[in-house]
Formats: sequence, structure tokens, C-alpha cells
Amino acid sequence: MEKVEFFTATSAYSLGATLAILGAAWALSKACLPKHAAATDKFIFVWLAFDALIHFILEGSFIYMSLFGRTVFTSQGPFAALWSEYAKADIRWGNADPTVVALEVLTVFGAGPLCCYILYQMMNNDLSRHYWIVVLCTAELYGGWMTFVPEWLTGSPNLVTSNWMYTWVYLFFFNTLYVRFLLAIPQHKLIATSAMATYDQMGLDTVMAHVRLV
Repeated sequence: MEKVEFFTATSAYSLGATLAILGAAWALSKACLPKHAAATDKFIFVWLAFDALIHFILEGSFIYMSLFGRTVFTSQGPFAALWSEYAKADIRWGNADPTVVALEVLTVFGAGPLCCYILYQMMNNDLSRHYWIVVLCTAELYGGWMTFVPEWLTGSPNLVTSNWMYTWVYLFFFNTLYVRFLLAIPQHKLIATSAMATYDQMGLDTVMAHVRLV
């Protein structure tokens, strides 16, 4: 019986690419945030930059290979090899499943730019960023839910869980990164901070309007 190789060269460079993107996100935080920025803000900035780069580079390549009759399985190149590797765990990414593609379009063209907008707000210390972080977190969780829950409800016909690499690295680790990060953020504090900032701004606008009238 032929031995199946689970950890391949493609697996290695895929994981390496992910680490390289994380390194780039960290470098951006060092370049764009002041040195006195809070540790929490630095953590969130790195995550959002990482999130945006993943959406634009990796998921953007998936969108390109999955529209207008194309699929990952019929494409060539390093990104096609990367997604073909992931499709060993979830075949929907290889054959351009319409639900997955639709969700990824929203992710690339919605969540990606929103990440960049929040990064811009963080660089300018705009407190309303807390509201948009909550919006982004909610959208990311909803996307994860709609990606996997319908699959589970139908018996997971497209998921391959017969080996640890596909189950615990490709499916569990990469797809729960978002959940673990989102749960680590004190959402109630972000909402409270955003509400207070909005209230303060409304009060300031009222004062300035009164001054102009006088």
C-alpha cells in the first residue's frame, strides 16, 4: 500500500508564507504606531494588518482562480498549489463552491478594506475605531459560521478529517485563529469606549454650533 505524504513541500511553504505575512504585519505596527502605544493597541494593529494581508493576498488569489469558469484545481502557479493543498482538507476550495466563493468575495472586498480603515483610524487615534472593530469581529464570526455550519448540518461531505494534519492544522488551527482572537478582545469595553467617544463628540459639536450661532 502506497504511503500518503501529508506534510509536503507545499505545506511547508504555505505555513512559511503565513509566518512571513505575520512578520510583515508586525513590521507595519512598528512603522505606523507610536512607541508609546498600548500593548493592546499594538496587538490589535498586528492582527488587523495580518488579517488584511491574508484577505488581499491569499484569499484574493482564491477569488481570482474561482470566478468566470476558473477553479483552483484547473489553475497553475504557487497560489494554485497552496489552495490545492488546503482543498485536501476541504474540497470546496478546489472546485469553486459557489457559497464559499460568495463569502470570500465579501471577505476580500468588504472585510479587507474595513481592516485598512480601522488601521488608519488607529494611526490617527480615532476612538470610533472601537465601533468598527466590533462590526468587523461580528462579520468575521458570521463568515466563519456560514462557511462551516451548513457543511456540518449536511454531514460534512466535503471535509476530510482522516488525518491530523488536515483536521487540526488546516481546518481547526487556521479557521479558529479568527475566533480565538475575537474572543480575546474585551468587546464590551470597545463598545463602551466607542459610545463614550461618540457622546463626547456630539457634545463638542453642540458646543461649537452654539458658539457659531452666538
